[in-house]
Amino acid sequence: MKDIITVMKFTIKDMVSRKSFIISTLIILALIVIGFNVPNIIKKVQGDNLDEKLLIVDENNIFEGNLEQLKSADLGYEIEIEKNSYEEIKKKIEEDEIDTAIIIEKQESNVKVRYIVENMNMMEQVPQDIISAINTLYSNIQISKLGLTQEQLQSITPNFEFSLEQTQEEKASGNILVMMLMSIVLFYAIYFCAYQVSSSITTEKTSKIMETLVTSTSPRSIVLGKTIGIGLVGLMQLIIIVLTAYISAKAFLDNELLNAVFDMSNITIYLGIITIIYFILGYFTFALLYALTGSTVSKPEDIQSANTPVAILAVIGFYLSYFTMMNPTSSLNVFASLFPFSSPFCMPFRIMMGISSSSDVIISIAILIVTIFVIAKVAIKIYSSAILNYGTKMSFKDMINMYKDKQG
Repeated sequence: MKDIITVMKFTIKDMVSRKSFIISTLIILALIVIGFNVPNIIKKVQGDNLDEKLLIVDENNIFEGNLEQLKSADLGYEIEIEKNSYEEIKKKIEEDEIDTAIIIEKQESNVKVRYIVENMNMMEQVPQDIISAINTLYSNIQISKLGLTQEQLQSITPNFEFSLEQTQEEKASGNILVMMLMSIVLFYAIYFCAYQVSSSITTEKTSKIMETLVTSTSPRSIVLGKTIGIGLVGLMQLIIIVLTAYISAKAFLDNELLNAVFDMSNITIYLGIITIIYFILGYFTFALLYALTGSTVSKPEDIQSANTPVAILAVIGFYLSYFTMMNPTSSLNVFASLFPFSSPFCMPFRIMMGISSSSDVIISIAILIVTIFVIAKVAIKIYSSAILNYGTKMSFKDMINMYKDKQG
């Protein structure tokens, strides 16, 4: 145990003192702060009024002066109602007095609405909210002329109430955007922390530090010490990033926007504890695999190819959990929450959605722990033989033979 702690301390000190770690962490934190400040930056650059200026011209007074009602509607436009010719409108657009204009003309059998812009691209269309508002306003004017009673009006404009329901008893609840964002953060935290184990081992082999470590402590202590050390650094980095994001969101985003987009009502202390547990277990699962692959190469340039199988396994696990979130009550999502290479990314969000029982969580964690012990046993045995190999990159067959030799 003392050797493990010694290796762990050495690893933590080495990790946090690296310029690449410090710079990357600062860049991530800076991007988070800037990202949450984007709405404020846009408002500062464009001014307080972000609404487009829209001029509406009713040439034949079809709306009988009622277009003024559109000014109070929340359409995202600063609306002006004036009598202007096409040439006057063109001049106003060119001089940036207005952004767009609408000319309403009465024709023999219909009403023509001309939407005027300065430069029409391939994707340009008449805004649907404006079309809907003008249609509704015109219909209301014509209906009011018929002298209908309130009951008659309600009979032709019923108030429909729509709801989405499912026949399956098990229901998921929660903000899918928050779940997906947290899934991505958790995946990258686990993946990149675990990857550092492989990179660290290969770097130390290249610098011959490994020879000193092997002579002073056991391979088991090296594997577990480095894995725990890098994991603690990664967990610390993750906590700092999450806290920075939370503080930035509270400080820089409007509360209404924050509540509308990021519904945090399902995030509890229990969920936070479970998420940390799955981060630790998921990290150990992939870190031990990366420790194994890192010990099989002698040159840093070979790390990428050696780590490819583990990277593919991690990506498969992530996408299995990520895409099954679209249908969280499906059998495939249940499988993803139990499969050890996807459960760290999936189970915390089944808990957040309220569709996972305590027994499901216990079984999932038990499977992960068993998987970690199996991988650790294999990794330590192969690592102890492969760590002082300075030749060419070892093949999968070579690793099997090494494991068999150790067993013998």
